[in-house]
Amino acid sequence: MGKVIDLDIQKCSACGACAVTCMDQNDLNVSEGVSPFRLVCDLEDEDGGYEYYSVACFHCDDAPCIKACPCSCLSKDKETGFTVYDSTNCIGCHSCAMACPFGAPSYGTDGKMIKCDGCVERVKQGMEPACVRNCPTGALTFIDDQELKEKKIKNSLKKMMGNI
Repeated sequence: MGKVIDLDIQKCSACGACAVTCMDQNDLNVSEGVSPFRLVCDLEDEDGGYEYYSVACFHCDDAPCIKACPCSCLSKDKETGFTVYDSTNCIGCHSCAMACPFGAPSYGTDGKMIKCDGCVERVKQGMEPACVRNCPTGALTFIDDQELKEKKIKNSLKKMMGNI
C-alpha cells in the first residue's frame, strides 16, 4: 500500500505556497528556464467561478514514463510507491516526457530529466512531502491510496444521492 498526495479543490485558494515550497525543496531555479514540478492552475466552472488545481506528477501505478525510458532512469520506489528517478544515465532523449500524458517530466539545465519524486526522502523519514506540509488551507493531504479510494467512493455516492 502506497501513499498519495490528494487535492481537495474546494479548499485550494491558488496561493501557490505548494509550488514555491516545491521549488525551494528541490532547488529549482525557474529563472534559468527550469520548469517547476508543481503548478497551480485554475479552471472556470459552469457558474462562472473558478476551481483551483495544484498539479504535479501523479506517480501512476502503471507509469508510462518508466516503460518509455530506454536507460532505466525511472522506477517505482518499493517503500512509498512514488515514481522516482536517477538521472545518472539519462541521455536527454525526452522519451519519458513524450510518454507521460500529464507532462510531468521536465529537464534541468544539464539537459537531463527531472521530475517530482514525492519528496521520497522526506517521506521515508516520516515527514510529509514539502507541498503538503506547507499548504495553508489543507487542500493537499498525504493519505494511503486505500483511504483515497474509499474517499472517492463516498464522494461519488454523495453526488449520486444528491441527484436523486
